[in-house]
Amino acid sequence: MIQFTLKCSNDHRFDSWFQSGSAFDKLHSAGLVSCSVCGSAKVSKAIMAPRVSTADKPEQRPAKPKLTEPASPAEQALAELKKYVEKNSDYVGRNFATEARAIHTGDAPQRPIWGETRGDEAKKLIEDGVPIAPLPFTPTRKSN
Repeated sequence: MIQFTLKCSNDHRFDSWFQSGSAFDKLHSAGLVSCSVCGSAKVSKAIMAPRVSTADKPEQRPAKPKLTEPASPAEQALAELKKYVEKNSDYVGRNFATEARAIHTGDAPQRPIWGETRGDEAKKLIEDGVPIAPLPFTPTRKSN
């Protein structure tokens, strides 16, 4: 695994992990890498010192401090967006592609949904005219 610092055309900077440098190149050339702040697909690697994680030696990370409030306006906006989406739409999990297609064809009731899908499934939905958009956050995972 390798972490790159990325920069979009609007000069937003963010970090993202990839399986390898070539995995980033493949995803980037397919248009599947987008800005985590504004969603722009015009993303490039920023000047950085890449972090690499290997299976031989676990990465030592400093403990993140627990925050009661987001640290920046962008984090606050993302937190508000996530709260709004979770409150006003149905989470369909990994069935997102199937459910979005069913809603689009009229086989399921019209409603706002969100969930998870693979990049190739998302690309196929877009090619078929199903209106979808990536969200800049992941679902909150609940553990026992």
